[in-house]
Amino acid sequence: MNSPAKIKISGRIIGRGHPPFVIAEMSGNHNQSLERALEIVEAAAKSGAHALKIQTYTPDTMTLDLDEREFHISDPNSLWAGTSLYKLYGEAYTPWEWHQPIFDRARELGIIPFSTPFDDTAVDFLESLDVPCYKIASFENTDLPLICRVAATGKPLIISTGMATVAELDETVRAARAAGCKDLILLKCTSTYPATAENTNILTIPHLRELFDCEVGLSDHTMGVGVSVASVALGATVIEKHFTLNRTDGGVDSTFSMEPSEMSQLVVETERAWQSLGQVSYGPTEKEKKSLVFRRSLYVVKDVKAGELLTPENLGAIRPGYGMPPKYLSVLLGHRFAKDVQKGTAMSWDLIG
Repeated sequence: MNSPAKIKISGRIIGRGHPPFVIAEMSGNHNQSLERALEIVEAAAKSGAHALKIQTYTPDTMTLDLDEREFHISDPNSLWAGTSLYKLYGEAYTPWEWHQPIFDRARELGIIPFSTPFDDTAVDFLESLDVPCYKIASFENTDLPLICRVAATGKPLIISTGMATVAELDETVRAARAAGCKDLILLKCTSTYPATAENTNILTIPHLRELFDCEVGLSDHTMGVGVSVASVALGATVIEKHFTLNRTDGGVDSTFSMEPSEMSQLVVETERAWQSLGQVSYGPTEKEKKSLVFRRSLYVVKDVKAGELLTPENLGAIRPGYGMPPKYLSVLLGHRFAKDVQKGTAMSWDLIG
């Protein structure tokens, strides 16, 4: 199968020949403060993240204003236990009038702003703001009408794959491409908050690339940078992480969000991981050639006279590497020296008779 065509978002190329594209996801970490939202944008840019993503919805476009039955979050293990879906989305949503100032600040700072739409009205609104690409959240990756609406814009489409079966992903990818999507990125994702490393299964990343012939990445809800760094070694070209100023400030997503110093580390370490991939290579690199002299080689290790036998006592494998390779030791032993030789002389064929 051919390698996926490189994707360009606001001038930045995404592909295996380029550093990973790191997305800082603000989500609800603005805590309903525009001032804080703009501070998050600034911190994301300063940390080196390449993009800043928000989410575009209202509580009414997400669910019903009910606090009973399945609309009440009763799972005691949930970060949001005890509230309703409607109240949760009301706390987390980014007011639509904030989008323009957030996007403007991001562009001023050289960071790419975009969003996740959750219904057609959000897509229409984001189109009016001229976003360069779109993201589909894991919980919407089976919402084929929404995916087709986004794909019809013709802009690059990033889809998180959390919970989706291969059959569901096949439907999603086919629908997106049929509706006009030419630039597709699938993100391996585990839809638990936070996720654990052992439940992340990043070996799926190269399989996704092969199966759907597209760019792949990771939407990472684990703590730290280890999983993201490892994913780059498996071919991830996009890394998305939730981002906040300080986890102790609280907020709907703060528990599993990165702080600025951690985001800086993520950007640096994922790029290092990408740089380290190189290509299949054996033998010394250009940089290593100077180090060849530190190999062991055969040296005369004590003064000898002409006619003396070469023995383990007067011939040894030591550093540096200017003498004959150690593999010749057994061949040389038992021969005689052709002349007097001083201790510390690199062994060569002309020293034997």
